[in-house]
Amino acid sequence: MQTKQERFAALGGRSILEKVSKVFYDKIYKHPLLGQFFQHIDQTHIESQQVNFMQGALGGSVVYSGRLVPGAHMHMYITEEIYKLRQDILIQSLNEVRAQPELIERWLRVENAFKGSVVKQALTDCKKRYNSDTIQVFS
Repeated sequence: MQTKQERFAALGGRSILEKVSKVFYDKIYKHPLLGQFFQHIDQTHIESQQVNFMQGALGGSVVYSGRLVPGAHMHMYITEEIYKLRQDILIQSLNEVRAQPELIERWLRVENAFKGSVVKQALTDCKKRYNSDTIQVFS
């Protein structure tokens, strides 16, 4: 029986996560709508955060030390449509780097586990993370 680390390595390990994240965020940062959510965040930093988070979530060693998903997105007005657009770009990116079907399935399962805390039904569902924060709304 394989350990979690062995199963993670069989999916492609950290290197496949780095490839997916690079392709994905290249697309996100260039996107006219989605790129606005990241206009003040260094792309290399967000790629590293994504890789570290997914590594732990997919059975690799836990090295992520950023905010938890609900807290990191509480100030962003992410609608169902925005969520779907982002997910479509993620699937394109996973396919572009030829990720294994099992990795795609598991990655999307992790993403969808947080959907309820990321997608907002109304602008009033957004909360500032701190007093000087602004609610991010883009269309």
